[in-house]
Amino acid sequence: MKDFLKKKDIQISLKRYGIDALGAMAQGLFCSLLIGTIINTIGTQFHIGFLMQPVATVGGIDYTVGGMASAMSGPAMAVAIAYALKCPPLVLFSMITVGFAANALGGAGGPLAVLFIAIIASEFGKAVSKETKIDILVTPLVTIGIGVFFSWLIAPPIGKAAMSIGNLIMWATDLQPFLMGILVSVIVGMALTLPISSAAICAALLLTGKAGGAAVAGCCAQMIGFAVISYRENKVGGLVSQGIGTSMLQMGNIVKNPRIWIAPTLASAITGPIATCVFKMEMNGAPISSGMGTCGFVGPLGVYTGWVNDVASGAKAAITGFDWLGLILICLVLPAILSLVINHFLEKIGWVKPGDMKI
Repeated sequence: MKDFLKKKDIQISLKRYGIDALGAMAQGLFCSLLIGTIINTIGTQFHIGFLMQPVATVGGIDYTVGGMASAMSGPAMAVAIAYALKCPPLVLFSMITVGFAANALGGAGGPLAVLFIAIIASEFGKAVSKETKIDILVTPLVTIGIGVFFSWLIAPPIGKAAMSIGNLIMWATDLQPFLMGILVSVIVGMALTLPISSAAICAALLLTGKAGGAAVAGCCAQMIGFAVISYRENKVGGLVSQGIGTSMLQMGNIVKNPRIWIAPTLASAITGPIATCVFKMEMNGAPISSGMGTCGFVGPLGVYTGWVNDVASGAKAAITGFDWLGLILICLVLPAILSLVINHFLEKIGWVKPGDMKI
């Protein structure tokens, strides 16, 4: 059995499923749901007719350009996961159907259902791939059959569980905005820097509202924090690659000296409750935006998209100057200042030394 699994490149491991597959799922979501949301926001804000008008009607439902992109989130996630698991072509292409089924039957918690079911279907598909002379029939039949069966069997309960956990976190944040502001900001922010996908976690748990705002704060604190405190070593290239790329670039340095992580993490513990208690910042855009931070400025854009949606629905009267002040302070200014001050103190006591954050 071990030899067979090795031959088929089936690795049952936390890294393969919890890091590679989860990270790929976030990329699939980014290239479908998030891009679709951005396109819709651009169309609405700049009154671009082509982006606002339906371009297709399927099953009685009208779709805009952005709407079509968002509707493909299930297939996009499943194919991305299968690609990360190094599936052969027939398995990879079959995952389009599997992703659609898992996301549709998973309901609001579809992303988490897609993650589990895409992994199961991919590994079964890899196991039978090229094992028969009629591979072109057997591999798609097994992959799709297993995927659709498990979508019917476990996607609804997984989706409901994900939605319940997300609702619990958001309820707790509304009830205790200070404490939960700290916890959500720190935990999601650290997940962003670790080699796992904070974006996929937020998407799977449907993290929006004040909890989403706290998550945005934590992610921005990690990215902007590391970008500014490592400027001495990494200059402009490091500022850009970490500030609008990813703080994950510091993971190797964190392993060598975990104390370099203190400044951005403490900054997130401060900006999180400021976001929830002072500015009452909510992220009501696509849930994946909650875990993106300043990566391509997706986190702040998600907050802005939420404002636009709330104004359109009547939940919010208007976008105010106080809203913009909070967004700029939470996402850019405070993370930079707080991280610099805290890191300066750490350098004074010898916990952090020049060169510790060179990438």
